[in-house]
Amino acid sequence: MTTGLSDSERLAWVQLSRTSGVGPVTFSNLIDRFRTASKALEALPDLSRKAGRKRPMETPSPDLIAKEIDAANKLGAKLVAACEPDYPPLLRAVDPPPPVLTLLGDPALAAKSTVAIVGARNASAAGRKIARGIAAAIGQAGYVAVSGLARGIDGEVHAASLNTGTVAVLAGGVDHVYPPQHDRLHAAIAAEGLIISERPLGARAVAQDFPRRNRIVTGCSLGVVVVEAAERSGSLISARTAGEQGREVMAVPGSPLDPRSAGANRLIRDGATLVRSSQDVLEVLDGLEHRHLAEPPSPPLNPPEPPDLCTSELAKVREALTHIPLPIDEIARAAKVSAGRCAAILTELELGGMAETLPGGLAVLSVLQE
Repeated sequence: MTTGLSDSERLAWVQLSRTSGVGPVTFSNLIDRFRTASKALEALPDLSRKAGRKRPMETPSPDLIAKEIDAANKLGAKLVAACEPDYPPLLRAVDPPPPVLTLLGDPALAAKSTVAIVGARNASAAGRKIARGIAAAIGQAGYVAVSGLARGIDGEVHAASLNTGTVAVLAGGVDHVYPPQHDRLHAAIAAEGLIISERPLGARAVAQDFPRRNRIVTGCSLGVVVVEAAERSGSLISARTAGEQGREVMAVPGSPLDPRSAGANRLIRDGATLVRSSQDVLEVLDGLEHRHLAEPPSPPLNPPEPPDLCTSELAKVREALTHIPLPIDEIARAAKVSAGRCAAILTELELGGMAETLPGGLAVLSVLQE
């Protein structure tokens, strides 16, 4: 179910999402438990204290968030919560979705049939040509191209699909042009396409932001096409993430002598669909069933009071955690609690800085013990 938020609740939603120690998984758990962001914010100090956190959690002030929302409006952008209609529908189905996105441009583009095309920054002339051809062809067929506005393949994809619909997902804020040489392309996409980021306005991208960006690129899309990728590259991370999200993974083969094609060739060896041209890509897309996304259940009229979590259970779940990510049901079995109760306890441990819950139903012991 999608629903609009009041101005005050949107402010609380953004505050909660920007709070230190509250990642997408914990955010989702808190909303499930308290139903609204404002109630979750009220509960945070007590939750973090019970979880053993020694220092208060850093939550941005309402004034700071209000300034961010106002600055976005002046830029022509807007902050959209995962429960709201303008949020990309395919990304909303990812478990868990980023709580808040900033959208600059036409939000309707992300609601259309979207396809991610990614690849090498140091792409060859042949790879660039293939990427342009695929992007242009899928655009003519009614699809919207999604990429990350990086050098090489990404830039070619956006330029070739600007007239038919393109979505750029940034690792920094929507107003931070990176790389700088794409300033004109960034401006053109803002005017004619759509720019998406989960980072605040003005944020400059750092290394850990790029995997999060890649997760949004694939989460917004029916499938991903990889055009040239080295053995260790962000494009392979995108392909792995796409597979975890249940998206179709396609790869363009290349010469085994070219290291820029080693990653794409390995994807094909490991089961990705081999595509040689735009026609191959369109045939794969034609065979995909468009996903009918189930709306989350409506919250009960009288939600139950959150359960008290006893100290012994907190200790047992914490003891069951390791530095290697484990499925939550395995942690629950080791701690001898139910999976649902384990998830609630993990939320409190994360608020205490002692655990981290990860997409895919995993949890890990935090290296940061505050």
